[in-house]
Amino acid sequence: MTTTAETGQSSGSKPSDDDAWAKLVPLDTRFSDIEIRCSDMIICSEIKPSSLEKHEWCRITKNLGQSSATLHNQSSDAILVDKAVVPKDGAVDIISGSEIVPGPEEQGYLQYRFTIMPAPESRTQLLQISIDPEHAKCSICLNIWHDVVTAAPCLHNFCNGCFSEWMRRSEEKHKHVLCPQCRTTVQYVGKNHFLKNIQEDILKVDAALRRPAEDIAVLDSSASIQSNLIIGSKRKRRLNMPAPTHEERDSLRLQCPQCVANIGGYRCEHHGAHLQCHLCQGMMPFRANLQVPLHCKGCDRPFCGAYWSSENVTQGVSGPVCVRETFRPISERTITRIPFITHEMNRHEQDITQRCIAHMEKTVPDVVAEWLRLFNNREIDRSRMPLNHAEMITASTHVCNDCYDKLVGFLLYWFRITLPRNHLPADVAAREDCWYGYACRTQHHNEDHARKRNHVCRPTRGNHHF
Repeated sequence: MTTTAETGQSSGSKPSDDDAWAKLVPLDTRFSDIEIRCSDMIICSEIKPSSLEKHEWCRITKNLGQSSATLHNQSSDAILVDKAVVPKDGAVDIISGSEIVPGPEEQGYLQYRFTIMPAPESRTQLLQISIDPEHAKCSICLNIWHDVVTAAPCLHNFCNGCFSEWMRRSEEKHKHVLCPQCRTTVQYVGKNHFLKNIQEDILKVDAALRRPAEDIAVLDSSASIQSNLIIGSKRKRRLNMPAPTHEERDSLRLQCPQCVANIGGYRCEHHGAHLQCHLCQGMMPFRANLQVPLHCKGCDRPFCGAYWSSENVTQGVSGPVCVRETFRPISERTITRIPFITHEMNRHEQDITQRCIAHMEKTVPDVVAEWLRLFNNREIDRSRMPLNHAEMITASTHVCNDCYDKLVGFLLYWFRITLPRNHLPADVAAREDCWYGYACRTQHHNEDHARKRNHVCRPTRGNHHF
């Protein structure tokens, strides 16, 4: 099997591989940062917010050490540094935080803030945190968390597999699910991605804390929490309790249809866990052993369309429900137009892709179907695919509408990047590639740049360069 792999592309002059040691940050967020990579660099940039024309207006020279630099005025007029006038051909020392105006007055000119970047070794030090591994252990298995989840309102943390098993046993025997650590009634539980990063960092530092692969496999097989779960209680309302408030009545309107009536031979337990659909905000029972998907594989968010379709529920009496079309397998979906998010929302690149498809006497559905077949046969490199669990997704995977649009955009990226230049329109084939490729920020606010440079290519500069 041949796998299509992405190759690096660059514009005529190769940029330096060195990290930027400083940058000029425009106070107007419509303009991009100016990275300073050389020890002596001439700055050529926009100087007025009303014009995209660029001018060479200063030279910045790195001083010994990391604390300052010298700015040389190379414009045809005076400039301002921290409100002090620097005449033409003059020079002044600047430090991190210095505010620079590339003109003789603040009015009508852009303002930049000079920022010195931390040295690579100090960046690492800034990111280091101190944590006792004892504080990163699950109180059920007494090991470092694995796929950590957090229970609310007490905010104690556990392994996903450990708490999932605890929750199953609690629902069988008790009126409500209690926190294993403090015995508070658990109302919600969900994944904690921040603590998962800490868990991974701890295991990198001390490999002795890692569990055997077979133990991890057992935990993963027990794990059932993919998104926030709402956990109910078996307690029933007493006859002498006051009437529900407006807020309580609103929550009752979102009640799961199977909490109200027996549908398809199933009725929810009073204490049963529920998921809230990301799209309609309606409730559905969390039935972990059911074969019907409850979560989108691309974003891990819960959607109720497939579940209620399997239960033959098309309209919710006690709360909203989604139709099947909102959450379907990829193979059952169709698309007639290029999604808005394709090519990082660059409408010029979208138009070029549309022209290429028309020139080949094909339609968007034709091209998507062809590349979906290559995708399903694993003939495409998925490393840049903007979906979770990229290696697990197939044509039969259920995804939401947003994730399907992202997948189509990914396939159209591969369609474009594999086209020979002689298949591109003449006015397009002559364009140079942008150094920052698809990751370019300038393409979003500079129409001229978005049109004149090719952005359907891999970055050769910046944080996305690999």
